[in-house]
Amino acid sequence: MSLPLQFADTLLEPTPDAWFDYAAAHWQILLVDHANCEKKAASTALSLIFTYPEDMDLTERMSRLAREELRHFEQVQRLMQQLKVPFTRLPPSRYGESLRKVIHREEPARLLDILLCGALIEARSCERFMGLAPRLSEPLQSFYAGLAASEARHHGLYLRLAEQRYSGQWQERLQYLRAAEAQLITSPDPLFRFHSGLPMELSEAG
Repeated sequence: MSLPLQFADTLLEPTPDAWFDYAAAHWQILLVDHANCEKKAASTALSLIFTYPEDMDLTERMSRLAREELRHFEQVQRLMQQLKVPFTRLPPSRYGESLRKVIHREEPARLLDILLCGALIEARSCERFMGLAPRLSEPLQSFYAGLAASEARHHGLYLRLAEQRYSGQWQERLQYLRAAEAQLITSPDPLFRFHSGLPMELSEAG
């Protein structure tokens, strides 16, 4: 699967086709982790509100984003109930923690990194929704197809916020971060999650 054109300048590598096939066969785990991802996305938006209260444009946009992410979380929970998928506590994947490790600790570089990582995560989410939807049965097929448009908007929002605050400075940093993200997506991963790399058992089988 090739990258959608709207993400060609953000994402460096497409998700391997084998990941999509594995995810479609293990959709129950995917759905549980998806709920966790929506909570994390809302938490990130709320964290930006508390950390940068003086940036009123940023906080207003993050407030709206947090509400939308929580609505998505509620929708995933309803689907879990409808499809009789029980909640289980899943250890988090390496994806989020690994991206956090490359974020600068000092300002103003820290905010730039957070915004760019937000753009990368939303772009990857959209790419995976687009690739998963045709492989899944209803109601997941329609649900994921619909969510792809939301994730594309969120990707654009994070990029615009970075461009507005770091004009002429963000492109070079994005090149570094997108390479780190691509490595996580394409390399063998011990855990299968929504943002995981290729499941290690597939790599070992190959």
